Amino acid sequence: MRTVTEIGPRLGIAPTCAALEVARASYYRGLKPQVELPPRPTPARALPAEERQAVLDVLHEPRFVDLAPAEVYATLLDDDRYLCSERTFYRVLAENAEVRERRDQIRHPRYAAPQLLATRPNQLWSWDITRLLGPTKWTYYYLYVLLDVFSRYVVGWTLAARERAAIAEQLIAESCERQRIEPGQLTVHADRGAAMTSKPVALLLADLGATQSHSRPHVSNDNPYSEAQFKTLKYRPDFPDRFGSLEHGRSFCGDFFPWYNTEHHHVGLGLFTPHDVHFGLAAAKRDKRARVLAEAFAKNPERFPNGRPSPRPLPTAAWINPPKEHVEGKEVENPPTSESDPITIEALRASLEAALERKPPEIPNLNFEDLCMAVAQ
Repeated sequence: MRTVTEIGPRLGIAPTCAALEVARASYYRGLKPQVELPPRPTPARALPAEERQAVLDVLHEPRFVDLAPAEVYATLLDDDRYLCSERTFYRVLAENAEVRERRDQIRHPRYAAPQLLATRPNQLWSWDITRLLGPTKWTYYYLYVLLDVFSRYVVGWTLAARERAAIAEQLIAESCERQRIEPGQLTVHADRGAAMTSKPVALLLADLGATQSHSRPHVSNDNPYSEAQFKTLKYRPDFPDRFGSLEHGRSFCGDFFPWYNTEHHHVGLGLFTPHDVHFGLAAAKRDKRARVLAEAFAKNPERFPNGRPSPRPLPTAAWINPPKEHVEGKEVENPPTSESDPITIEALRASLEAALERKPPEIPNLNFEDLCMAVAQ
């Protein structure tokens, strides 16, 4: 709103609001002074304070303490006694924060979203099980995959004919031994499937000194890294509609996972492979890419209008459910960063201020592209 207030009078309120995707009604509403409404007057028929306290004392009597206001109201009428209406009983209880379910019922707890951070390999693993279609209808093979969240490196996988906790237990134990996991080093995150919440897996992780984490019930996006890896698997051009046998599935996965770990340039890793990030080879490769780009820029600088190019940065952290940030009293999840949103409001304001030193563009309806083009002129 502040940007529209500063720039709008010179470029026009409507085009500026359209370019910044701000509703004009919201802008004009913000210009009006905020009028504080007077408190609602107390109705003349309202009970005075001493009578309201008397009603509350009656509701606290031993014979009424476990009854609903309707029962209390009817019982008092049968006793030739009237204190107030049934609705006023509820009002008095609400004023004292005593309106709730009085029966002893099971209340499902509100599960907090798991917030997990990985800043290096072998700090946070995510694992899940997906089904692969078998040769006939209603036949499946179960693919178990352990994924390092920071490097996206598949540290272990197996394909079995059934989903069992013993298979998951053996896979996790062998993967931890192969990666030389120390006690207190690792957190293993999974959803709430039967194998993930089984007692053998929980006891194994406790013996290994690893922390166990689970997704919230009925929440599908608390395990995003494993789900994304399964999508990469199933969207491969050579992924078959059905696997003819268990050996066929194991042969396919035996070719896919080495490719995924060592050849697949992951967008979330700055176009480095999971193997490079997991084993600390990405920094040297990034320096090599920087030298190649510098040589290309020195040879033909006119081909790079934005200046010397640089390779994508290395990953520094990987979150599962990043914490929310408070912006002007509101909670904002996944706040924009300078890398994800390079054109910020401040940058746009500065560019528009520089452009306004010249003649304003005569454009009846500005959109964002027109506004940027006007700045560039």
